[in-house]
Amino acid sequence: MPKLMNVRVTTMDAELEFAIQQTTTGKQLFDQVVKTIGLREVWFFGLQYVDSKGDLTWIKLYKKNEPNNCAGQIMQKLFQPNELEIYPTKVMSQDVKKENPLQFKFRAKFYPEDVAEELIQDITLRLFYLQVKNAILSDEIYCPPETSVLLASYAVQARHGDYDKTTHAPGFLSNDRLLPQRVLDQHKMSKDEWESSITTWWNEHKGMPREDAMMEYLKIAQDLEMYGVNYFEIKNKKGTELWLGVDALGVNIYEKDDKLTPKIGFPWSEIRNISFNDKKFIIKPIDKKAPDFVFFAARIKINKRILALCMGNHELYMRRRKPDTIDVQQMKAQAREEKIAKQQQREKLQLEIAARERAERKYQEFEERLKAMTEDLAKREQDLQNAEDKIRALEEQVKLQQQAREELEARQNELQEMMIRLEESKNLEAAERQKLEDEIRAKQEEVKRIQTEIEIKNEHTRRLEMEVEEARQKKEEANRQLLAVSTTPQHHHVEENDHDENDDLPNGDVTKDLEIDSSIVDPVEERRTLAEKNERLQDQLKALKQDLAQSLDETKETAMDKIHRENVRVGRDKYKTLREIRKGNTKRRVDQFENM
Repeated sequence: MPKLMNVRVTTMDAELEFAIQQTTTGKQLFDQVVKTIGLREVWFFGLQYVDSKGDLTWIKLYKKNEPNNCAGQIMQKLFQPNELEIYPTKVMSQDVKKENPLQFKFRAKFYPEDVAEELIQDITLRLFYLQVKNAILSDEIYCPPETSVLLASYAVQARHGDYDKTTHAPGFLSNDRLLPQRVLDQHKMSKDEWESSITTWWNEHKGMPREDAMMEYLKIAQDLEMYGVNYFEIKNKKGTELWLGVDALGVNIYEKDDKLTPKIGFPWSEIRNISFNDKKFIIKPIDKKAPDFVFFAARIKINKRILALCMGNHELYMRRRKPDTIDVQQMKAQAREEKIAKQQQREKLQLEIAARERAERKYQEFEERLKAMTEDLAKREQDLQNAEDKIRALEEQVKLQQQAREELEARQNELQEMMIRLEESKNLEAAERQKLEDEIRAKQEEVKRIQTEIEIKNEHTRRLEMEVEEARQKKEEANRQLLAVSTTPQHHHVEENDHDENDDLPNGDVTKDLEIDSSIVDPVEERRTLAEKNERLQDQLKALKQDLAQSLDETKETAMDKIHRENVRVGRDKYKTLREIRKGNTKRRVDQFENM
């Protein structure tokens, strides 16, 4: 029985494990991986491994049956019929580090020129998004601080969906890796301040599907200078140490201390032949009057990698400018159908969400009105209680006043009787007469006192009557308002299904057409085009840059930061720079390279 080898393949979001035979080819392993993850845009990707010397290498899917070449020169004419025979290459025949299990990474090897135009499948989009995001966070791709915050907001949208302050409480993003460590170190900001800044942007993306957030992330990231560039250390004939950058648009030359700003560039359309001999690499321009573009690498292995990347990028560069193959056309058609279906599903979901939100708002409004009515009712009831208390007090006062009147009448009657007795007692002794007069004076004073009390009580009664009248009016007003708040107007009632006898379906479901106003413009229709949106975002980025400048610790700025700041100051960006360095004829650029 053939011996099996365990293999672990790590994608950007999963680990796959297989058992392969000694005879399994690179092509077979690659096919097994892409079949497992459902990937069809296979031309961008490869299997990466660490060789026995510790270098990162791409597994070969095929090998060519090449004739011996005594000079050791490998020549590949781009896009000419290949007369060499091609055979699958065994995995175990390559310089894979021997460990159990064998370790491979499934990664993007080539990058599209425009992610929006070229990436078809959602799985392809996701793999590119995760790989580019990881490269930005680890500073393999330089990203300025303000752009890092913007990209972080799209990353949060892609992972968590729409921002909801009830669900996404402060501290929700504390465990997410969202910004390069360089950016964090350069600014005197707390985690909460960073989260607040990112959340402000995140809230701008409400309603954006996760796939669209990933695409927006990549559309911004692809404009970064280091995006999609493979760098190699080289020297010109003078021995000057330089960087060679290979990407989807061509090859560029960089000074040793600046990977952001290429100095010389050659688009793929100007190159007709590439080759290397030992450590010497030769690029032949289409312009036959121009000299060869020659540089030197430290090892042959590096030249092999440069050759493979140049061939692959050139092939994709030419393929983009030809009609799509039948397979690609089918993939795009399927992607369009899936996108339409998803869009319809999202629109349906948005309608359901909008209807639910409207219902929740109405319910909230009803609860608030009910609360206000309850509070108002309690106030009116308290007013009524106060009025009734005053009426009871008045009744008690009237009763006391009546008692005082009766007492006054009794005292007056007694006084009258005394006066009569006084008149009849003229013949009485002086002592008895004096006693009777004292009693009469006392009775008169008592009557006077009672009269004063009655006058005071009368005045009190008049005031109380005025208060009672005022309370009565308030009571009547309270009753009117109580009646008003307990009866809602007709237009506040929720529309009920009062015609469901006409709407019953055979299966027992009830349906009702909702009112539609074709003149209402859906907010989605008012979303700006990408160019307009970028203009708006550019203004916001400037504002964000100014905000971040306040917390910037300039002592922690890197050389890349300073180069980027200078490029921005003079008005350079990725594409302006590429246009500039490709000006002039090929000979002038080759001469410029030799003189670096």
